[in-house]
Parts: sequence; C-alpha cells; structure tokens
Amino acid sequence: MFLDDYHSRAGSRLCISSEQASRFAKRVAGDFNPIHNPDARRFCVPGDLLFALVLAHFGLSRHMTFRFLSMVGAGVPLDFTEDDDGRIRVRDDSGKCYLEVERSGQTTHDESVVEAFTRCYVAFSGKNFPHYLKPLMEDKGVMFNPKRPLVIYDSMGFSLERLDGIEPGLELIDASLEVAGKRGDVLLEFRIRAGGEEVGIGSKKLVVSGLCDYDSDAMDAVVEEFYRLKAAHEADA
Repeated sequence: MFLDDYHSRAGSRLCISSEQASRFAKRVAGDFNPIHNPDARRFCVPGDLLFALVLAHFGLSRHMTFRFLSMVGAGVPLDFTEDDDGRIRVRDDSGKCYLEVERSGQTTHDESVVEAFTRCYVAFSGKNFPHYLKPLMEDKGVMFNPKRPLVIYDSMGFSLERLDGIEPGLELIDASLEVAGKRGDVLLEFRIRAGGEEVGIGSKKLVVSGLCDYDSDAMDAVVEEFYRLKAAHEADA
C-alpha cells in the first residue's frame, strides 16, 4: 500500500508522525506549506493525508463529502470508524472528531482505482499555493501574513459518474475568494476527466486566516521560498 510510509499503527489506532506527514506533503502532494514542516510551531497533519487514509480503508464511493473539523497534531492516535449513522469519523482517544465523511452510491475497493484517484486528487490539491491562491489574493488586494501563513482545509466533495478503472485527471473550473475582515474563504471547483471525457465534478473550500493588505514584494518572497524548498526537496529525492 503506497501509504505505508506515511503512517504507523498503535494497536487499533493509526499514528502519523511529523516526519511522515511532512514526507507525504512534499512527496505526494507537492505541498510545501510550512505548517507541515516537522519543526513548525503550529504543525498539523495534511488534510489530504487523512483523506487518502479514509479512501484506503473504506474505499472510493461515487459521492463523497469531507468536513475537516480540527487540525491533527503529530503522533496523535487516530481511530477511523464508520458509525451507525453511516458517516465515517476520525477521532482521537478523547473522542475529539477531526474529520467527518458522508458518502453514497457505489463503492470500489479496487486498490489500483483508489490509489489512482487519491494521487490525482492530492496532486491537484497540492497546487493550492501558489498556483491558485496567489492570483486570487492579488485580485482582492489581500494576502496572508507572510511570517505566519495559515491556510487550512475546511471541506471538499465530489461526485463521480463511474468507478470502473478510471485513470482520472483533475482540472480547475473556477476559483473564488470571499473576504470578511481578516478571514478569507476560498472555493475551488474542478472537473474530473478520464479517457478524454468528463466523469465527475467536485469542489473544495479553504480558509485563509490573518489577512492583511497585499504586498507584492512580500508575496514574491514567499513564492520564491516555496520554489526554493521544492527544488531542494527534488535535489535530495
């Protein structure tokens, strides 16, 4: 299973170390958000890794919605369960819920299909910054605090027309940013294609905190650092 390097087991629970989370963010998602660095003061496990683990354990359904309720810290034992109401929830030992998933329709557990969809979606998701967020913030005249950039997952969902061995690709359809004070809500809408035809649609919502006035020099420095980290990682790979 391609996720074996990015989590470990503690009895019936799953644990994700800061190093495992950071490797997933960089290797699989191409995500160099500093919040996923092992030494980050506000470190959190990438939401896309939780997403990937849910699909690996419960399969890929035609209709799925993921709600990210709280950030997961390093080494927290997590329980992935399907409750009596049909929803999948990820909780810690105290019962705190970090992720809630609703699903319906046909489900496949074909590992090749699940992995292909997971890799495709996570690679798309990893382009949040700078590819999608930078032009949105520039257009609105706002940006996150360059010293403490905080962009967190709120929710995502998708609907697929079929699950029969698709080799999907995701394409951005539309992107928008709504600003309310120091908070920004980002909506990214995408289509899912396979074999030259559209096989599904989806969207994801992000929250950008600590907004301030857009500063092109400061943003350029953040983008430059992103590509420096990316290049350094690829050189070491």
